[in-house]
Amino acid sequence: MTPEQMRDASLLELFSLEAEAQTQVLNAGLLALERNPTQADQLEACMRAAHSLKGAARIVGVDAGVSVSHVMEDCLVSAQEGRLYLQPEHIDALLQGTDLLMRIATPGSANVGPADIEAYVALMARLLDPSAPNVRMAPPEFDVSQLLLAPAPSISASLAEPSVPAEPEAAPEPARRPQRLTESGERVLRVTAQRLNSLLDLSSKSLVETQRLKPYLVALQRLKRMQGTNLRALDNLSEQLKITGLSHEAEEALIDARRILAESQNLLSEQTAELDEFCWQAGQRAQLLYDTALACRMRPFADVLVGQERMVRDLGRALGKQIRLEIEGEKTQVDRDVLEKLEAPLIHLLRNAVDHGIETPEQRLLAGKPAEGLIRLRISHQAGLLVLELSDDGAGVDLDRLRHTIVERQLSTAATVAQLSEEELLSFLFLPGFSLRDTVTEVSGRGVGLDAVQHMVRLLRGAIVLEHTVQRGSRFHLEVPLTLSVVRSLVVEVADEAYAFPLAHIERMRDLLPDEIVQLEGRQHFWHEGRHVGLVAASQLLQRPPSQSDDETLKVVVIRERDAVYGVAVERFIGERTLVVLPLDPRLGKVQDISAGALLDDGSPVLIVDVEDMLRSVDKLLNTGRLERIDRRNRHTAELTRKRILVVDDSLTVRELQRKLLLNRGYEVAVAVDGMDGWNALRAEHFDLLITDIDMPRMDGIELVTLLRRDSRLQSMPVMVVSYKDREEDRRRGLDAGADYYLAKASFHDDALLDAVVELIGAAQT
Repeated sequence: MTPEQMRDASLLELFSLEAEAQTQVLNAGLLALERNPTQADQLEACMRAAHSLKGAARIVGVDAGVSVSHVMEDCLVSAQEGRLYLQPEHIDALLQGTDLLMRIATPGSANVGPADIEAYVALMARLLDPSAPNVRMAPPEFDVSQLLLAPAPSISASLAEPSVPAEPEAAPEPARRPQRLTESGERVLRVTAQRLNSLLDLSSKSLVETQRLKPYLVALQRLKRMQGTNLRALDNLSEQLKITGLSHEAEEALIDARRILAESQNLLSEQTAELDEFCWQAGQRAQLLYDTALACRMRPFADVLVGQERMVRDLGRALGKQIRLEIEGEKTQVDRDVLEKLEAPLIHLLRNAVDHGIETPEQRLLAGKPAEGLIRLRISHQAGLLVLELSDDGAGVDLDRLRHTIVERQLSTAATVAQLSEEELLSFLFLPGFSLRDTVTEVSGRGVGLDAVQHMVRLLRGAIVLEHTVQRGSRFHLEVPLTLSVVRSLVVEVADEAYAFPLAHIERMRDLLPDEIVQLEGRQHFWHEGRHVGLVAASQLLQRPPSQSDDETLKVVVIRERDAVYGVAVERFIGERTLVVLPLDPRLGKVQDISAGALLDDGSPVLIVDVEDMLRSVDKLLNTGRLERIDRRNRHTAELTRKRILVVDDSLTVRELQRKLLLNRGYEVAVAVDGMDGWNALRAEHFDLLITDIDMPRMDGIELVTLLRRDSRLQSMPVMVVSYKDREEDRRRGLDAGADYYLAKASFHDDALLDAVVELIGAAQT
């Protein structure tokens, strides 16, 4: 390829990008003008878009683009100046020109010949002036060869004022290659999906790796505390020896030993403080890196809406209907993989609403409705899910016709159909090949719409529900995960292993007492929200050894998939976590009841449960009669000594949260409402650990810890500070006062507190 050809190819690529952006402006503006032909801002935007495309087409020598955009600009300028009132036929022609420009600018698209251009120019000429000749000449050609040796010209060829057809065109100004920008002005770059996935994977692993430093820091803090105890013991020994008499040599040896021990403690304190600061900074940066990498995968929902409003309008006109599409929440951020999979289902639902939902203008007027039908699409975030609501104000579903079609296609008997509820009837619309159309048209009748939508939604681990009101319209409610890369889950323990249930499928968590479990038809149930729900053991479903817990209460996760609801008994609730999904090795094939894996904060693996697959496993066990009974008989346990913890916090909510967490883990817990109350409790009773807030009335946490360290009886007690303050200076204040551990409430979660307690004083029982 010659240098000139390379420059031509580069310019054509830029022209294609320019055409893509400007035709979007034209589509949106023309649809708005169809509703209100005199909107000055939309007329201006469309005119400038056509003008920019004309200048860009001239630069690259695309004469067809110049001719088409020129006559479009003539029409828009006439409308701006009040010489023309835009009618539906003008909008049709301008939209046709928009499509033609995109075909001209798209490499590899269907060829556009001179006859197509002449026919379009003639069409626009007749619309602008019915008495004009059928063919108008294109504007004079522009010699692009003069620019080939100059710097890369601007594809936009932006001009401050619109040109009047009779006046000569201004020469395009040289400029830099145009950049694609977001609405906030940020430059857009193209990155491959594989690189984004790798970045997210590396950032999640980096976040996990920072947690591996935590045990070393805890060990150093414990060693520092032991050094302090040794130093105090050496001082006590020195005092005792002085009383009984001590030689000069022995006294010097004690002084040297104390000096060496004090120096080692100072060095250990310095290193512990540095490691603590490093761990905190590394954790903050790793979290920021992970959050940023995750945000890179998110795109606005508007990315799949490009052209949908135009599609609804064109399809409606083809069917003789007047339809407006309203969109709310188009800026909602969604994972790009989810967006790609939602595009086809969304098109199906929109076409369904246009064809089956909205009536003709005549039918609507007879029903007392406006001639123009309305389709509304709402996009939002709810509880970690992407929620789509697509509604129309049409006639709704003809249930009598639906019943007739079900019987006619021999899907059920007339007697059975007559007894079906409305919800059960509507479910037939999602069957493969089912359609209410008697004949096949270009729009529908093949029965490949709603079943394809439901299939894709299920692949996304989501759900879809159809509701309708006679003569008032229909509403589709879709819920799918916001992202396929991460999943918000409840992590539980089954046979000493961690498993994660996606929150989207969890109805609730609860504790069951033995007397709440009843036997119905040979199966265990419990009462939940007005109905009996079957109870199954997670250990049997996951093929793990049965639980040997002595706890009388049973931890149950209530899961739901459409109408199927079951309670799954687990050993322990670990807590909610946001997990980065790690696909299983494809060589494993489909693992029963498991969808993927992930890593917890400490780097330990966790398997993510496939709830839909698990429900199928439950049905299989029920059908084969192999469902095992959960044995909750009381077991004798030896009396064990439990460790005692004092929680000091002026917030009732925080006190109760910490108390319940520690009680559930087996510790004995007392509480105090402020530092003074806590100091009185410490002097009156024995405790193995103090957990305190900093900011409290009467006596704050720093004062409390300082008093404790000065008391000969209490000074060796481990202390944990839990505070809303997560600044480095606050952490240093707490640690310098004598705290052994500092936990910020901003990053507080169940395991963080419980793990720290175990590190400081061990398990609950001795």
